[in-house]
Amino acid sequence: MGQNPSPVRSSRAMQLPLMVPPRASQLSGLESNGVVYTKRWVVELLLDLAGYRSEANLVDTVAVEPAAGDGAFLGPMIERLVDSCQRLERPLSDCQSALIAYELDDVSAERTRGLAASILMKHGLNCQPAKSLAGAWVRTGNYLLDATEVEADFVIGNPPYVRLENIPEEIATIYRDAYPTMRGRADLYIAFFEAALRQLKVGGACAFICSDRWMRNQYGAELRELVTSAYAVDVVIEMHNADAFRDEVDAYPAITVIRHQRQRSAIVASAGPEVEKVPARTLLGVLEAAKHGKSGVVTEGLRVARAETWFQGSAPWPCHSPEQLALLRQLEERFPALETNAKVGIGVATGNDDVFITKDVHLVEPSRLLKIALARDIVGGRVEWSGHYLVDPWNTYGLVILDKYPRLRAYFDKHAVALKMRHTAERNLRGWYKTIDRVTHTLTAKPKLYIADIKNVLDPVLDNGETYPHHNLYFIQSDKWDLEVLGGLLMSAVGQFFVESYGVRIRGGYLRFQAQYLRRIRVPAPESIAKVHAKELANAFRSRDREHATQIALEIYGIDERKMEIALGH
Repeated sequence: MGQNPSPVRSSRAMQLPLMVPPRASQLSGLESNGVVYTKRWVVELLLDLAGYRSEANLVDTVAVEPAAGDGAFLGPMIERLVDSCQRLERPLSDCQSALIAYELDDVSAERTRGLAASILMKHGLNCQPAKSLAGAWVRTGNYLLDATEVEADFVIGNPPYVRLENIPEEIATIYRDAYPTMRGRADLYIAFFEAALRQLKVGGACAFICSDRWMRNQYGAELRELVTSAYAVDVVIEMHNADAFRDEVDAYPAITVIRHQRQRSAIVASAGPEVEKVPARTLLGVLEAAKHGKSGVVTEGLRVARAETWFQGSAPWPCHSPEQLALLRQLEERFPALETNAKVGIGVATGNDDVFITKDVHLVEPSRLLKIALARDIVGGRVEWSGHYLVDPWNTYGLVILDKYPRLRAYFDKHAVALKMRHTAERNLRGWYKTIDRVTHTLTAKPKLYIADIKNVLDPVLDNGETYPHHNLYFIQSDKWDLEVLGGLLMSAVGQFFVESYGVRIRGGYLRFQAQYLRRIRVPAPESIAKVHAKELANAFRSRDREHATQIALEIYGIDERKMEIALGH
């Protein structure tokens, strides 16, 4: 591999030393395999993209398959290694250190060794040398615990998909301590990415097919920062509609090739179902042509573009399609973020809605009841308050003194056991009756837009300063915007485009409208919008006319309607 200068490692995650956890034997069998088997054409493409090709000198490199499974990757890797060896007229014994494959389970590992030996024998190696070489390659062990033992030129495969909450707590703790990019409710594949990147030699490549959620969601932030601080994104191919696996999975997969070198341009592509019929080398040719700036080379089912620059820090990577990324970067350069002239936040989380949310107006003192808007209150496109109140333990200065509110004290005392069991109460014993979030009472009287947390489309609803939002509602408040004008922009296809670019879809195809995504929506400065456009947007917002709002928004942003349709993918 080429010897590029080592990048500066500035990420906080990079600075934390790896602990040495217990050996693999202590962990084997304790966790779900999370195995998803990859089709051959995807394997061939991934190997080509990584540079693991027969025409190269693979004998003197080290390639790692971190989760061998049924050998979907290992088999083709062995075939390419043997071919490379024969081209170089080297004995296969020279390849003993060229491959390392990990498998947690003893039975599976033995089966994989048998597969490796059979491939070697088909290429003319005698039985005993084949078994010996296969035994040297395939290890029974836990990749996440052994990855630091050897430097690699290639780490290639399909890491397992296992949510940390499905792993015994003591094992999850070991993984979290060893791999600090695994934050929040991360999937185990985050650790596989970190382990692979740390293992790479300068110039080495990590090539995975894996869920792409980490590129945009919160639990992938540390991994994104690790990549952008010390590595280079080479290729990202979105494969949501491609038939990449032998079984149907709900994984939103992508091929990702990351190299241990300085960031240059990157290739972003989107693969449709047709690509399965296209030879891997043809697909590779299209991608490499785009990498070298050659246009006009296309193939059915594959859309490709070159990104001249990549994202910085922990910012999400919106890589659904090349057209989408190109339009997004254009709009990001031309317009400021929504948060420049507006505040974006989320409503109050209580930790126990059964206690804190009520419709009983006589439950406690009237001053301790705050009108609260729930997600169900805005489904009709306007706030239709359902009569729910927050039992409010806050005033301007902080938590109220319960002795001043006898009915409130009696009510909270009645539910004290349940309230004190909440995590927020355990951390603040004196404030055991607090909600998780503090209530900012001045927000109630301010006009604001409400947006439901989970929905198919961005559908802002205006509250004229009458309610306080529940935690399933996000709010946008601004003293500079006419909120009906802003609401018209947001409900347009342009607003939808931003959320689909930045956000993450969950099961059922629904979008998560989280504050971190809403803040990044690009909008013109309020004063730059022509009065005639502002009036039309406000009218479209009031009448819930999404099509008309889109027509006006496209004019304001200077976007061709067809270009927007292509970028949205519909």
